[in-house]
Amino acid sequence: MSGHSKWSSIKHKKGAADKKRGKLFSKLSRAIIVAAKEGGPDPAGNLALQNAIEKAKSYSMPKDNIDRAIAKGAGTDADAASFETIVYEGYGPSGVAVIVEALTDNRNRTAGEVRHTFAKNDGNLGTAGAVAWLFERRGIVLVEADGVDEDELMLAAAEGGADDVVLDGTTFTVSCDVADLVAVREAIEAAGFSVDSAELTMVPKTTVEVADEGEAKKILRLMDQLEDNDDVQDVYANFDIPEQVLEAVAG
Repeated sequence: MSGHSKWSSIKHKKGAADKKRGKLFSKLSRAIIVAAKEGGPDPAGNLALQNAIEKAKSYSMPKDNIDRAIAKGAGTDADAASFETIVYEGYGPSGVAVIVEALTDNRNRTAGEVRHTFAKNDGNLGTAGAVAWLFERRGIVLVEADGVDEDELMLAAAEGGADDVVLDGTTFTVSCDVADLVAVREAIEAAGFSVDSAELTMVPKTTVEVADEGEAKKILRLMDQLEDNDDVQDVYANFDIPEQVLEAVAG
């Protein structure tokens, strides 16, 4: 799974330094607003909100922005009421399975745009349940491997409730149950490690290896264009692009 995890790391760093950071913050705010609207403003009793806040922090979203989004969701914000979560499933180049999670106030618009993006990138939108069975929702914490003692990291992660630590190239991928994400991140940070990102993701149970640079470029183009859609919150796929190929094409 090294290629897939490496892409997650590259994507996170790209997003954190992106010139379109305003757009990213807008998406993160929307997720917080809807989570607070649906489950209340207290993260301790609202797992969806807790995880939306964790993701926002991972991208260095200011605390004021986070607090404003929570207040909006807890109040009578009309925007929050109009958004609904929709999941799209499909296939990209090389038969790669793709899941797209969106928050939209116009499902017809979003469905049309997502379908068009798949079609113009050698993919096709499938029906509900087409590929979801290939993925499992997990909490993932990424830690830069440089200078990190693996045994110490594993010990700290285990104390937080993590069940696996894997070295993927230059990054440690720590995985845990959805409910343990915050505890795992806090345990890792308390032990003195720097966390690159901490968020919920859909981890593929099986992967499709894509070693051809041309196919890899097409897959990453599809991922980028889907993520660039204002309504799309997250995109997951089960490709495994070898690290050297990924480095060559991800720029």
